[in-house]
Amino acid sequence: MHRDYAIGAPVQIRVHEDKLKIWNPAVLPDGWTVKKLLGNHSSSPFNPDIANAFFRAGEIEAWGRGIWRILQACKEAGAPKPRLRYETNDLWLEFPFAPEYLKTIQGANTEPEKPKPGPESGPESIASRILKLLKSHDLSKTEIASGLGHKTVSGKLNLRIRELLADHVIERTIPDKPNSRLQKYRLTAKGTSILAARRKERTR
Repeated sequence: MHRDYAIGAPVQIRVHEDKLKIWNPAVLPDGWTVKKLLGNHSSSPFNPDIANAFFRAGEIEAWGRGIWRILQACKEAGAPKPRLRYETNDLWLEFPFAPEYLKTIQGANTEPEKPKPGPESGPESIASRILKLLKSHDLSKTEIASGLGHKTVSGKLNLRIRELLADHVIERTIPDKPNSRLQKYRLTAKGTSILAARRKERTR
């Protein structure tokens, strides 16, 4: 269907909180566009011998219906329509997660909060505990979850972190790559001031 311009270049799969993205290094046949790729077209393999071997093995077909079959499978599953984007030597296929699926995985990842006496059980206390954890060290989401006594990063924890980021109380250590596997979080000057003010209140 399309031509790989770099033999052996790895296909990249990126999992985000709301979608899955697959990148493939590719060059479309001369004169082809995304519109043609999404419509009816014949197969145009870069290496006919390899394509023929896969065809005889039943892995591919000669009608160039690969993209159509992906779209059809998503439609039959009730999933959002995938988005296809092509740039020079780059082919992106993005699968948005269905709202129902997002609710399901968020519910599955939610750990029951351990009850604590007094105000420690409220949502504000979770934010306060996150700030305390970040007082001395930059931490990843997994490390924050562990510090809170959770086995996994729950949907509630993700929400609290997003709220703290939006309020500029904490910040990412790699702001240009929010989904980096090396991403950690640290206090901002505002977050440090909030912690100091709360310590003064407790000593009064």
